[in-house]
Amino acid sequence: MKKFRFAFPALAMALLVAASYVAGCAGPGYYAQAISGHLQLMGQRQEISTLLAANDTEPELLDDLALAMEVRSFATAQLGLPDNGSYTQFVRTGRDAVTWNVIAAPQLSLEPHRWCFLVSGCVPYRGYFNRQKALEFAERLAGKGFDVTVSPATAYSTLGWFDDPLLDTMLRRGEEQLAAVMFHELAHQQLYLSGDTAFSESYASFVEEIGVALWLQGSGRADRLPGWQRRQQAARQFDALLMQTREQLSALYASPAAEAAKHQSKKAVFAQLEAEYRQLVNGPWQGQDLFGGWFTVELNNARLALFDSYRGGLCAFAELYRASGDNMERFHSAAASQSRLDTAARRAWLDQPCPAVASPPDL
Repeated sequence: MKKFRFAFPALAMALLVAASYVAGCAGPGYYAQAISGHLQLMGQRQEISTLLAANDTEPELLDDLALAMEVRSFATAQLGLPDNGSYTQFVRTGRDAVTWNVIAAPQLSLEPHRWCFLVSGCVPYRGYFNRQKALEFAERLAGKGFDVTVSPATAYSTLGWFDDPLLDTMLRRGEEQLAAVMFHELAHQQLYLSGDTAFSESYASFVEEIGVALWLQGSGRADRLPGWQRRQQAARQFDALLMQTREQLSALYASPAAEAAKHQSKKAVFAQLEAEYRQLVNGPWQGQDLFGGWFTVELNNARLALFDSYRGGLCAFAELYRASGDNMERFHSAAASQSRLDTAARRAWLDQPCPAVASPPDL
């Protein structure tokens, strides 16, 4: 499908607001804040090439921008990701996050509530450029009886409809994390299946994981690869713990127990999750509290609702990469072919258990 780019922001807003009535789930107020927030960012863009050549650019920022350009070049030359205007411009947001995503699920279900949008299809979250608006919307959902969480995001993708800028929020978590975010968001531009969050996010997460490993090897940073692999191994252990918790909760919610008993058992399951996490910290992770931020906010169904969407299909894509001869161009083509399967077949492929497919590549 050809991607049309609106020449006039006012026309873009008018069309999106009018079309929102057709979308049914997201009204004009939501689109107005999304468009306004995006256009505000676009209006603050600075060319990275200009900043790199300027005499008054802060030395630390110069290093960050040079790194981002290196990562972008690797993404296009070695990972087969789009070579467009994305990440050639920089925006200083001065904020801790660029958007805040609201996720909701029923109190006795892990099925996330979904909202439908014009470009991305129906997805299990709503993103806001204004934190207060996100909190207000979350409060309304909580008032309706949902489990709710508000998750900050350091980056977002327009799926190739615009040239996404590099944001200062992306520069605050180290070199590997910057590369990971850029690879992930460019992967969304490469392949995004509207309405299938599980497929799209698993694909982008795999590209992120394999991309960082290949980048460290190919950029003279191989000495940092073992540390990255250890963190990825820890992430997989944490993933397994979260999946175990999801399975326990799913069985609980499907049981014939009374609602009051389910609510009580739900608290016990979440307490067990935190206790087993502490065992990982104090055991194999040797005191490293790698995912402690997970437990600074109330644990509820909304916190777990999207877990399977982002990590559940990594093994399927890992095997697809191997079947493609560890060649990224062939891998992207094979992933596009999988995206054309009917919904049931695609989900069955994505949900294969890891032992039946393969473990993630050990680079």
